[in-house]
Amino acid sequence: MKRREVVKYISMAPLGGVGLTGLAAAQEGMPAGSDQKNFKGRDLLGELGVKVFINAAGTYTSMTASLMRPETLEAIRQTSQHFVMIDELQDKVGERIAALTHAEAAVVTSGAFAALTLGMAGILTGLDPAKAKALPRLEGTGMKSEVICQKGHAMGYNQALTNTGCRIVVVETEDDVRKAINERTAAMHFLNILEDQGQIKADRWVALANEYKIPATIDIAADVPPVSNLYRFNELGYAFVAISGGKAMRGPQSAGLLMGKKDVIAAARLSMFPRGETIGRGMKVNKEEIVGMWVAVEEFIRIDHAALAAKYQKSINMFDAVAKAAGAKTRVFTPTLGNVTPTIDITIDKSVFKKTADEIRHDLMHGGDPAVAVVGGANNLGMTAWCLKDGEDRIVAKRLKEVLEAAKA
Repeated sequence: MKRREVVKYISMAPLGGVGLTGLAAAQEGMPAGSDQKNFKGRDLLGELGVKVFINAAGTYTSMTASLMRPETLEAIRQTSQHFVMIDELQDKVGERIAALTHAEAAVVTSGAFAALTLGMAGILTGLDPAKAKALPRLEGTGMKSEVICQKGHAMGYNQALTNTGCRIVVVETEDDVRKAINERTAAMHFLNILEDQGQIKADRWVALANEYKIPATIDIAADVPPVSNLYRFNELGYAFVAISGGKAMRGPQSAGLLMGKKDVIAAARLSMFPRGETIGRGMKVNKEEIVGMWVAVEEFIRIDHAALAAKYQKSINMFDAVAKAAGAKTRVFTPTLGNVTPTIDITIDKSVFKKTADEIRHDLMHGGDPAVAVVGGANNLGMTAWCLKDGEDRIVAKRLKEVLEAAKA
């Protein structure tokens, strides 16, 4: 049977083929014949043999970012028990998130990278379904094909933009921007976490784009807190803002937000599932993630960030005391543009330690129990506290002391 015939058949099929046992189990959210009580007692990651660890590194994608709050998990559980129409759910959740973020419109995406691709698609195609279907083939479509970006912002994640078929035009000065603008210019893109790597700042960038009636776009994937960044760029007039849901907001890791101008978000949704034959068809977000992301945004805005920062600082000060006592040099700071949380950088001096920073990181992760993940470079360890559960800072401090003392010359 053809796909549309299968769908039609299913929609007309009577419920009589489902037994009472199966229907009751489905209503409870468990397969027929399953034992929910016993299932809850299983150690699934242990069965798989997957290493779990204390995350003293940060909200890195490779480390599964952050842990969802109980409110988000409950939203996911509730939503998992019901069927809905995805477009209606996106409409309603988008309205709530737009109100929370001072945007004209918003939609939940499968991460910040997908938000960048879909937002760029919306700018290129407008509300023309034929153009949405054509992407990433731009030749002969009448769509524009160039995105202007500062040299300091030209990095790997811009692949999300070029996935639509457009190309990046690199500039350095405001005069360069004016010279680069032409009839093929589709947008001017900004990377907030590297604002200090460009001559033109975020507010001036959008003002310059508006002067030429060109959409300005911005990537703020890891740039909350502060909470004000959720609305600052919408209020400045960026055509779209892309942000990750699974970092400090502690939503589902595979979710993010695309927010901004109403016409751009509406156009972006032409390239989103459940529509087929578009570049965004595979960028699916399930109903649980959509609702979970909404609740995560609500909770993120509600919580006391000053109190959280003070709590994290206390943990970092503990790590600082341990590292100094072992003879390491340290630097404690809070980044200002992205990953804004108290952070410690520990220098591994060869005159003090017989092991390298790489070896010390390995020992923390693989040389004892519990495993502790940190980051760093050739001569340093980098640590944060915002992914730690209550009480884990003391465990991390103990393990750090053990490993550093064992590594001393």
